[in-house]
Amino acid sequence: MNEAYCPRIAGELSLSVAQVAAVAKLVAEGATVPFMARYRKEATGELDEVAIATIRDRLEDLAELDKRRAAMLASLVERGLLTPELQAALDAAQDQARLEDVYLPYRPKRRTRAMLARERGLEPLAKALMLQQGRDPRLLAKPFVDAAKDVVDLDAALAGARDIIAEAMAEDPRLRAGVRELFLRRGRFQSKVAKGHEEAGATFRDWFAWDEPLRSVPGHRALAMFRGETEGHLSLRLRPAEDDVLDLARRAFLRGKGPDALEVAVALADGVKRLLGPSMEAETRAEVKARADAEAIRVFAANLRGLLMAAPLGQKRVLALDPGFRTGAKLTVLDAQGALVHHATIYPTTSPAQRQAAAATVKDLCARHKVETIAIGNGTAGRETEAFARELGLGLPVVLVNEAGASIYSASETARREFPDLDLTVRGSVSIGRRLMDPLAELVKLDPKSIGVGQYQHDVDQAGLRRALDDVVMSCVNAVGVDVNTASQELLTHVSGLGPVLAKNIVEHRGGHGPFPTRDALKQVKRLGPKAFEQAAGFLRVRGAEPLDQSAVHPERYALVKRMARDVKCAVPELLADPAARARVRLEDYLDQDTGLPTLKDILAELDKPGRDPRAGFSAFAFAEGVNCIEDLRLGMELPGLVTNVTKFGAFVDIGVHRDGMVHVSQLADRFVADPAEVVSVGREVLVRVVEVDLQRGRIALSMRGAGHGVGGGAGSGAGRGGA
Repeated sequence: MNEAYCPRIAGELSLSVAQVAAVAKLVAEGATVPFMARYRKEATGELDEVAIATIRDRLEDLAELDKRRAAMLASLVERGLLTPELQAALDAAQDQARLEDVYLPYRPKRRTRAMLARERGLEPLAKALMLQQGRDPRLLAKPFVDAAKDVVDLDAALAGARDIIAEAMAEDPRLRAGVRELFLRRGRFQSKVAKGHEEAGATFRDWFAWDEPLRSVPGHRALAMFRGETEGHLSLRLRPAEDDVLDLARRAFLRGKGPDALEVAVALADGVKRLLGPSMEAETRAEVKARADAEAIRVFAANLRGLLMAAPLGQKRVLALDPGFRTGAKLTVLDAQGALVHHATIYPTTSPAQRQAAAATVKDLCARHKVETIAIGNGTAGRETEAFARELGLGLPVVLVNEAGASIYSASETARREFPDLDLTVRGSVSIGRRLMDPLAELVKLDPKSIGVGQYQHDVDQAGLRRALDDVVMSCVNAVGVDVNTASQELLTHVSGLGPVLAKNIVEHRGGHGPFPTRDALKQVKRLGPKAFEQAAGFLRVRGAEPLDQSAVHPERYALVKRMARDVKCAVPELLADPAARARVRLEDYLDQDTGLPTLKDILAELDKPGRDPRAGFSAFAFAEGVNCIEDLRLGMELPGLVTNVTKFGAFVDIGVHRDGMVHVSQLADRFVADPAEVVSVGREVLVRVVEVDLQRGRIALSMRGAGHGVGGGAGSGAGRGGA
């Protein structure tokens, strides 16, 4: 850990240096973000996961900056170019752009026009012109005419000198800093349709002739136009007026009005157009793209959290259906632990005879296996299959389940390992049923990008997206806690301190030795050492002889809890069961240098509700009856819906017609909404009004203004959709 980073990061984030230094030390020791946020509150000053992750990322950014600086210095030393002044300038650079500006004139590059001019001996002429003393340029150039050096006449000599001046101007760090700020402050984002792409690029019609200030372009719009350019439908320009850039260059380099100064002016105009302008535009594009990526990644991560933390149905016996018309519905019956006990194919949406046979099959299986809930995938034939199930009059909840990604799971290595002998469609039905029972446990088996809660996820920085989504998955898994004796290898992989290798070892140990009787028994797992145990133990649950093993109390605090029990004259099970006993615990009696009030309050709260699930309670949801396809919609209809995706420009809502409707940010509430996340979240139940239906383009515009807000449940309540 470089301690020099801590004051800078503390200043950027308005934190104390001690807090940043504590996080840096813990990160260096291998601590995870959930572990630090939950079990090291005294050290971090109660920083939450977002702040801790931000510190971690900034530590890495600054380390990468120093790594790049070291590479530059090594290159300069190797080529004999390093001077004390240059080293001081590199050491003083506090960000990537400034560092690259300082190094740019010395960076090894392809042969440029200025480089060729220097090889022809024209650098002294360029320096003489730059003095701008009012001298005749042609007289200055005369000594440099040399056919042997390919300087055939005065014009060739002056052209070469101008190339040198143009490149020196374009690589000047101070000018580049000023132009960079000018691009961001006064640049314009201009887009037009590529010639001949009016029809092929119809998706991007809104940006066929677009022009707005760069500083006001929202990230989602920038990403849309970048995609249009990548696909060849749009041409983009991100620049201020060229004269504004040229004015900055003139103020920096033009100091006279004589004939030699005119040569400098020509060189500056050429350099701005040919070198500085394109260079700054490329850098500005990268900056705009990075900002848009960061915004899109934040939105994706927030949506993913809402989906992962959706309310679970819990351990109930489920009959799951993966609907289809021609191929029928793949039916599976799962026990309360999610194990497959039966599978079949039924045809509830074809002929009356097949529908009658399907009804008999479902009724028989529900009775025989004491089914408690019916789960139905919300894809093709979903609403029709839902109607069929309801008409059976079984008195069971019938729930539509978002099946996004189920087909990807079906073909995955995980599914093949679980069900090597089953057809892909049967695996998909199992996934639908399990997703209702516990969305988190099932969704961790998928690449988050396949779940469908992001915008432009394939266009943004993939490394940054993966890091953010991995953080969200780990945060959710550890917030809920994991039963080590029933969890899948995929779920265990995301537990703090484990990862894929230890998760596999735990599953193999469990298979060979039976269930773990205690948390302490985890130490017998191959390669699970003290550090991994420290990071993981508090997030793993074991139902056994030690009652604290079922809670989020870390084993390192068991002695403290037992001391509390002794002090109030009871055993630990009584302390867990008796609120009066817990009320007698005086937290101040247990304060010491390693244990502060935050940790003590957490322990007492956990004793109050050991192993509590932070997710909302499950509630069934029903779409409007008789509204099954886009053709059923009428303007002014008020319909219940479920938020499936939240973006910076609004929210997408499933209203049960196989196509999500769009609620623009301006239609989310009867007040101004700056950020849709203030009003809605993935899984939230809402009441919407239909304001536009475009059958040709398959688009539905909705409004929540005047139609009420959430109609039940909160964020994460929409894992299941349906009603009895």
